[in-house]
Amino acid sequence: MRIRRGLLAGVLSLFVAATLGACGGDDAPADAAAGSTVATSAPVVPAASTGTPVSVAPSPAASPSKTPTKQPVKESTLPKPGNPAGRASIPAEAKPVDTSKPDRTVGKGTPASCTSAAVVKAVAAGGIITFDCGPAPVTITMTSTAKVVNAKTKIVLDGGNKVTLSGGGKRRILYMNTCDEAQGWTTSHCYDQETPRLTVQNLAFTQGNSTGDKSDGTQGGGGAIFVRGGHLKVINSRFTGNRCDRTGPDLGGAAIRVLEQGGDTPVYVVGSTFTGGSCSNGSALSSIGVSWTVLNSYFSGNNAVGKGANPARSGTPGGGSGGAIYLDGNKFTLTLDGTLIENNKAVEGGGAIFFVSNDRTGTLVIRNSKLRRNPSAGFETDGLPGIFYLGSGNPKITNSKLS
Repeated sequence: MRIRRGLLAGVLSLFVAATLGACGGDDAPADAAAGSTVATSAPVVPAASTGTPVSVAPSPAASPSKTPTKQPVKESTLPKPGNPAGRASIPAEAKPVDTSKPDRTVGKGTPASCTSAAVVKAVAAGGIITFDCGPAPVTITMTSTAKVVNAKTKIVLDGGNKVTLSGGGKRRILYMNTCDEAQGWTTSHCYDQETPRLTVQNLAFTQGNSTGDKSDGTQGGGGAIFVRGGHLKVINSRFTGNRCDRTGPDLGGAAIRVLEQGGDTPVYVVGSTFTGGSCSNGSALSSIGVSWTVLNSYFSGNNAVGKGANPARSGTPGGGSGGAIYLDGNKFTLTLDGTLIENNKAVEGGGAIFFVSNDRTGTLVIRNSKLRRNPSAGFETDGLPGIFYLGSGNPKITNSKLS
């Protein structure tokens, strides 16, 4: 009787184990918020649940163990930047660089392998740089600024619409300066040379901060990107919450600051977004004597917070102009096409745009664009809401609305 009860107990034990093994729960839903996914795990179904006959042993059999396994993370990307209503045609020189055959790759397929040190090393080495940080969007917090070596002729950073570079609110993210001896002088006229050519595309920049950073030997600025000399092109990229000095009459560019471009060609900005920037002037873009062509892009929530304008009024630190864009110098051109600029502010002049060509040779062109709700608390040009303009004649405005 003891043997029969033992056998019966063993059979019942195996039956229960097999039945429970076949009753696995549904997988947890993936978190699709903000374009990211969360890896989930599901139980491995034991072989006993497949209907295979179970042999009865004289001694009770152990219950099969459940070994969890991770399901693969779904491929996902960051939200698309730029103005979705923009229809500006893109010239050949402003189109993305082919990065299908990169010179180097940051990361080895996991978020942990994509580090600040790897970015810094890749930028210094130059060439076409891509990222392999896994299938979901990642943020790389920079512990030091990535600096271009001036002897490198081409540097392309392509984030594949998955990578965000963060300054952590503490530092500038990306730096190129042909007049910085520490990065190498390649010509005797450092400020006007054709290389390096820097392209950033399909990438995001956040919390860059150049406050107090005068290491470039200029007035400062460029919370996310600082460029002097060579060439810069920005394509399908996003800039959010970047910072530079809060006061000063002629510094700016919470997102991007540019001084000089080789051959006086324009900086191209295509299909990109600039939000939440804060600086004394030009809380998205700022430059001196540099032309810009901005296509199918979007600017919102950028604030020029300085006080005293330029030149600074007596008793003030200066600044406060160009909520989104601050351009100064002599002969240069700003072209906006297919671009939306809204809800930016300036304590002084030009809630959207501050444009001053000192010798009145500069030109402003606005096509197929909208500028709205960009208050200038101090001053702006009559008939041009959100704009302070001094240049060659009147701005050329076609198929656009300013309000």
